[in-house]
Amino acid sequence: MECKMNNISINYEVMGSGKPIVMIHGSHVDHRLMTGCMETVFSNKDGYKRIYIDLPGMGKTKGEKWITNSDIMLDIVIDFIDKIIPNENFLLAGESYGGYLARGIVHKIANRIDGLLLLCPSITMDLKKRNVPKHIVLKKDDKLLAQLDPYDAEGFNSIQVVQSKKIWDRYRNEILSGIRLADKDFLLKLEQNGNAFSFDVDGLDEKFNKPTLILLGRQDSSVGYKDAWGILDNYPRATFAVLDRAGHNLQIEEVEVFNSLVNEWLLRVIES
Repeated sequence: MECKMNNISINYEVMGSGKPIVMIHGSHVDHRLMTGCMETVFSNKDGYKRIYIDLPGMGKTKGEKWITNSDIMLDIVIDFIDKIIPNENFLLAGESYGGYLARGIVHKIANRIDGLLLLCPSITMDLKKRNVPKHIVLKKDDKLLAQLDPYDAEGFNSIQVVQSKKIWDRYRNEILSGIRLADKDFLLKLEQNGNAFSFDVDGLDEKFNKPTLILLGRQDSSVGYKDAWGILDNYPRATFAVLDRAGHNLQIEEVEVFNSLVNEWLLRVIES
């Protein structure tokens, strides 16, 4: 689907009907990262309108030259929400950079958000300031790696903590597929010019008192898990989970735990 706004057209997908839940993927991937893990959760649930966006420069949404920093990116996402679900409250889920944008949405329009899911969220956009562990592979599959294109094998080996044919298939379909579409020049300029907000995204005037789930990988070498502890006080209703045998793509490495915790989060939202 296509949402035409001022100077930009946003690609997005909608599945189901009912309570809106806006899904925001991370950098260099596209909406399939979120559909891949979230649609399984909603496969036996009615009453949810899942909205999956392709951020500018990713998926089928073109990166425009005037999008030079994350403040502009945030404004685009909020304008998109206002156009697709005007005046409605919604649930919000963000992964990695999408988790950073999601906190920006909380900062701007928290009164419209009834629940928040942060999946391996980027806490600081300054890579040098991130407290991350060294990459480690806990379960390596040399036979699988040998069968892959060397470039794909290198990328898979550099991010996955647990390797298997099943995990590779999901990585290829949900993550690598988006990476191959990304406008890398646009994203590089964004990172160089202003990847961080001009404001303190975690300096909230009021704490976010709605059900929240913060999921992190114990072996995540991209954003880590320790930095996220510093924002926990902003979310008095948060479950904070650090999963072993899980890196930056924990949703495809620890599927059962991921599904269980997301289901529990949705239950808390219903009962709040």
